[in-house]
Amino acid sequence: MSIDLARETALKVLYDINEKGAYTNISVNKYLSGTQLRDVDRNFITELVYGTVRWKLTIDWIIRQFSNIKLEKLSPWILNIMRLGVYQLLFTDKVPQSAACNESVKLSKKYGHSASSGFVNAVLRNIARNRDKIKYPERAENTVKYFSIKYSHPEWMIQEWIKLFGEEFTESLLQKNNETPLLTVRANTLKTTREELSVILREAGLEVDKGRYAQEALVIRNPASITRIEAFQKGYFQVQDESSMLVGNILDPKPGELVIDVCSAPGGKATHIAQLMKNSGTVIARDVHPHKIKLIDDAAKRLSISCIKTEVFDATKLDERYIMKADRVLVDAPCTGLGIIRRKPDIKWERHETDSAEITKLQRTILDISSEYVKPGGVLVYSTCTIMPEENQDIVYDFINRKKDFELQDITGLLPSGLSKKDSSNGFIQLYPNIDEVDGFFIARIVRRRKSDGK
Repeated sequence: MSIDLARETALKVLYDINEKGAYTNISVNKYLSGTQLRDVDRNFITELVYGTVRWKLTIDWIIRQFSNIKLEKLSPWILNIMRLGVYQLLFTDKVPQSAACNESVKLSKKYGHSASSGFVNAVLRNIARNRDKIKYPERAENTVKYFSIKYSHPEWMIQEWIKLFGEEFTESLLQKNNETPLLTVRANTLKTTREELSVILREAGLEVDKGRYAQEALVIRNPASITRIEAFQKGYFQVQDESSMLVGNILDPKPGELVIDVCSAPGGKATHIAQLMKNSGTVIARDVHPHKIKLIDDAAKRLSISCIKTEVFDATKLDERYIMKADRVLVDAPCTGLGIIRRKPDIKWERHETDSAEITKLQRTILDISSEYVKPGGVLVYSTCTIMPEENQDIVYDFINRKKDFELQDITGLLPSGLSKKDSSNGFIQLYPNIDEVDGFFIARIVRRRKSDGK
């Protein structure tokens, strides 16, 4: 009995995620690195894992309707095998029903006991035969429950979003969160141009389009093993979403300046800042974890950037050496990450409605301390990858109200021509995946008044 290696690998990744608390992207990379798998198998593993994690709540709802054993009583291996099977049966049109069922049975024989394979076979084939009879909540009776099961999001999250954005916007956001985002890369203009990189990537067999907003951005539609191609190894580009690139544009650093990136890892924004500075000046890139500092160092080396100085440092602690010394400071703050669910679907299951209080306290502390480094006339940019006002606008307005020598600055002129936001004149923008087709990001530009301003 030969077991399909791709499905078995996906099962092992899911076990790590659901039973050991591993992050999806890290676990996938761990199992794919150093293997000789074909690109088609790598893509299949990635789709199986991300798809099953993305639709986990809905999948479990379906399994409960057809299983005579409670999910809590099932072996974790068998439950994850069934989740994989249901994903293949109902959420992709690439896999024949027979293959989804048969390969799940093979896995259950290896990872379960003698009765497991019969149970898995019966449940999956029953689901396949009765897919049109699966029962879902009625929207008219309970909109939150209906959205939760239909779009596989926790109810507390949906309640919050309906309260903030209304039902129509929330449904649009839920739909977008379940789509697989396109991969965007940033051309390293220290080595090449976007146009030159586009030609290089096409010659490597990739489908490439210009990004929506950022001048350095390219969208890749078939990004198989993107980090293994020669252009990546030579440092011609960095993987980075456009919303993240806009952070660097709004910071608008100049050659020769001193910039401090207080929460820098894995280094996408720091390397972009260095690129915008034409590798002239100093970018101090910090993180509290040494292993994350290595990610920044590796990226800078690959991109041939020499102006980045990495430091292990806790952003909640004040470094008196740099008080009022920095031309620009970036606070890409820890957050709930609710703007990047489509890219990291496990965020839906990791977050809880009680997280906000602790996170906002941390954000406020980091912003207060980091502001001390900004010289008069200098710039402080606060950004997050979430869409929650209490982590974004509320934090910034609270800061401005308490710190009288700082003020928000109109960023309209720093935005690309294709991006128009009503709040840009107030000094910030909020991006949404369902509206702007990029990761959900908040970016605010704050300046420290000069004493000569007379305020």
